[in-house]
Amino acid sequence: MTKTVSDVICPFCGTLCDDLEVVVSDDGKTIVDVYNACAIGAAKFMHAQAKDRVKRPRMQQADGSYKEVSYDEAVEYTAQMFAKAKKPLMYGWSSTSCEAQSVGHEIAEKAGAIVDNTATVCHGTTLIAVQDVGIPSCTLGEVKNRADRIVFWGCNPTHAHPRHQSRYSIFPRGFFMNKGHKSRKVVVVDPRVTDTAKMADIHFQVEQGRDYELLSALRVAVRNEKLPDVVAGIPKEKIYEAAEILKSGRFGIIFFGMGVTQTLSKNHNIDEAIMLTKDLNEFTKFSIMAMRGHYNVTGSGQVLGWQFGYPFCVDLSRGFARYNPGETTSNDLLRRGEVDAVFVLGSDPGAHFPISSVKKISQLPSVCVDPHITPTSEVSKLHVPVAFVGVEVGGNCYRMDNVPIDARKVVDPPEGVLTDHEFLTRVNKRLGELMGAA
Repeated sequence: MTKTVSDVICPFCGTLCDDLEVVVSDDGKTIVDVYNACAIGAAKFMHAQAKDRVKRPRMQQADGSYKEVSYDEAVEYTAQMFAKAKKPLMYGWSSTSCEAQSVGHEIAEKAGAIVDNTATVCHGTTLIAVQDVGIPSCTLGEVKNRADRIVFWGCNPTHAHPRHQSRYSIFPRGFFMNKGHKSRKVVVVDPRVTDTAKMADIHFQVEQGRDYELLSALRVAVRNEKLPDVVAGIPKEKIYEAAEILKSGRFGIIFFGMGVTQTLSKNHNIDEAIMLTKDLNEFTKFSIMAMRGHYNVTGSGQVLGWQFGYPFCVDLSRGFARYNPGETTSNDLLRRGEVDAVFVLGSDPGAHFPISSVKKISQLPSVCVDPHITPTSEVSKLHVPVAFVGVEVGGNCYRMDNVPIDARKVVDPPEGVLTDHEFLTRVNKRLGELMGAA
């Protein structure tokens, strides 16, 4: 016999789909099947059942091999690392619950650490732009029910957020959009002909790194001012046509991704995109939203914001919160050799950071807390496997539109495997004892 757990959230991307149905065995220990998920989301649930899954902490030995240790030894090593370090870096936090993030920040305060999340290499520039000019945004529910003009700029949700278009943006039949995709016009801005671009009514194949110029040109076109014949590789006629399409809608939304946040101009691209949204609001209702990647990177920014006042790269080494992107961001700290220990949870910098930063991680006392074996776990001195949030333990997560949703536990974790919240709580307690003794 099996039973079905319904209304399960998917702990993969920032779309945070909450309509999954997971079939589990009668004893509640095995996932049999997953319905309504994309291929990536379903694979994440099934990976929890992998036979080669690591179930005990592993300590790196002198010859580079790994030896199993107990959770008590892992807690002791981690607490001692924090107690001895003068300026540790605590990076990641985007694939775990808000509750675990909160405990991690307690540790950071005690240890005088820098707390940074994956926004530092993706949408940190968005957060800087929002601090500059604000952001007229909305929820994905409003997009589904109201939006008849959809812009995807520098993102490819077909691959990065596979159910985004079917649940919220292009295809769903909303309250005021009862014809689904036939009620909508889609504009895609991308240098490449992506699978998302193939669905667009208009595809601007902008020249690489010239998004700022095209955004400025659209602002000019919205006001029917003069443009040069070609801007960023796009004829002015197409720009005027797109401006009229956007102005003629009843409700529009701009979704933007790393194609604009991590290319030339960075946060200034987002400044201009937000100002374009503001300009369009003089003619119709328009909003803008970042396509956040990890399922709880938004939650990390939220928890850091209400605890310390800043959304990422928070430096607590002086006993109070400092925030200065470019100085207190992870790669800059690693490149300058300013940190003396690294703690990674809910991310994989080994796969995504420059090789110079990864080498620094491999040379320092380091801990990687992750259910998977990853490039980061293989260069860290200690790898601590934990339960999967959203599969084996619940917790609070924030969707890309800043809507909080509770993750639901589906099955029990393997016997003896701690959750990241439990591991952090034990480290926090032991660190308090060490700091008190000092």
